[in-house]
Amino acid sequence: MSKIACQISGIVKSFGPNKVLREINLDLPAGKITALMGANGAGKSTLVKILCGVHQADAGSVFLFGKSFDPISPADAFKSGVVTVHQSINNGVIPDLDIVSNLMIDRLAEQNSGFFINSEKLKKEANKIASAMDININTATLVRDLGPADKQMIAIARAMSHSPKLLILDEPTSSLSENEAKRLFVLLEKLKKQGVAILYISHRMSDINSIADRIVAMRDGTISGLFEDKPLDYEGAVTAMLGQKLSQAAIKTNKGKRVVLNLEGIKLSDSSTPFDLSFYENEIVSITGLIGSGKTNLASEIFGLNNNSKAKMTLNANSYSPNSPKEAIAAGVFMCPKDRASNAIVSEFDISNNLALPFFKRHSKLSFLRNKTLRKNAKNSIDKLGIVCQSEMDSVTTLSGGNQQKVMVGRWLAEESSVLLLDEPFQGVDIKARRDIGLQIRSTSDQRATLIFVAELDEALEIADRVIVLHEGNLVGEFENESKNIPEIVSSFSGRSVNLNSSSYGT
Repeated sequence: MSKIACQISGIVKSFGPNKVLREINLDLPAGKITALMGANGAGKSTLVKILCGVHQADAGSVFLFGKSFDPISPADAFKSGVVTVHQSINNGVIPDLDIVSNLMIDRLAEQNSGFFINSEKLKKEANKIASAMDININTATLVRDLGPADKQMIAIARAMSHSPKLLILDEPTSSLSENEAKRLFVLLEKLKKQGVAILYISHRMSDINSIADRIVAMRDGTISGLFEDKPLDYEGAVTAMLGQKLSQAAIKTNKGKRVVLNLEGIKLSDSSTPFDLSFYENEIVSITGLIGSGKTNLASEIFGLNNNSKAKMTLNANSYSPNSPKEAIAAGVFMCPKDRASNAIVSEFDISNNLALPFFKRHSKLSFLRNKTLRKNAKNSIDKLGIVCQSEMDSVTTLSGGNQQKVMVGRWLAEESSVLLLDEPFQGVDIKARRDIGLQIRSTSDQRATLIFVAELDEALEIADRVIVLHEGNLVGEFENESKNIPEIVSSFSGRSVNLNSSSYGT
């Protein structure tokens, strides 16, 4: 029987009248990976913040390897060996510093670090940490110049440098490619053998099947299920976290008749082959592939973020060549970006103002915002997307990550468009929230072409009429979303070109 690394007993936490955690009792064994699943608002983040010293519990106790553990700050938790990598990448890295400084900054903050900095020694230690994580980047590089996946790996590497006793990872693979995720999993296996307890927050079935030793489900601030028998009962855990069995929604696929957006000669990298694509009215297209496949580059081309594009594009049969997102939006092409913390949510605004961005002109008169229309717009989106909040006037930062994601997507669904680009719209949301967002996307799609860029195949299949697969900048597959095509879709993920242009759209 494994030694208990962390024992959580009777933890209670409230924010005003809202009781977030209700008598949480949970043991985290040393040398085991515990996958934690829970719907948005179940209390996962609050529990993690108590463990890492951001919040203090109202009642209950935590013991770390038999000793009382009650951290008053994240630094206090660090010293005790509890290290957390949060879902938001920006919480784990400092963009304006180089990789060396990011990996060693906690050492520099220590009181015994001395007045003078030994740069060569720090660089040597940073390179050692990067090598252990198989990070092959010049450590003098500024973190702001890295892509999301590399930033995530740096945040994880920084956490590893603390030799954790309890490592908490919140959706760590959301920005990682398949190979990067495998590197992470290898490292976690090493940490398990060293006796580290790992709390792994994720809803990804592929992650859980690959590395989890047990699954814990949370619902409404309580532990609703514990699954330890092999093979792990993922479906049972989903039912426990939702309180009901989640049936698979059947999709009646649409075949568009009118071309809305046509692309000719799209080239996504220097080494890729140009290709053509057409997108139709009342059609939802999932554009999928591993991280690095070119999905975000394609979205950028369409949204006017690539001024050097040589592609020929037409929108509603008219020439379309936006030089900026402003021009794209004016033409009726909207884009919901994938990094809500950096590119979408304005933390200083309330929910209603976040939902109205960037359409304030439609909610104003004589340069004054009309609060009545703002609130009406917000209440409509809150109702349709199931955004959990006290009021549309709440600060957006009071929402869980999944509900912030709903706000970000709802902003673009509330306005009519010709083309809607959604880059990873389900990132960081639970299965139920994913369904809520997906249903709203489909119910509003009849007058536009909708392009959804996702790395997870199950997300692509859950919502699309058509599935397009990219690999290293190349178009390798185009399929109708039918069960008979799933083997070929999976096969095309590896880069093997199959079934190109075989679907009969618009005919």
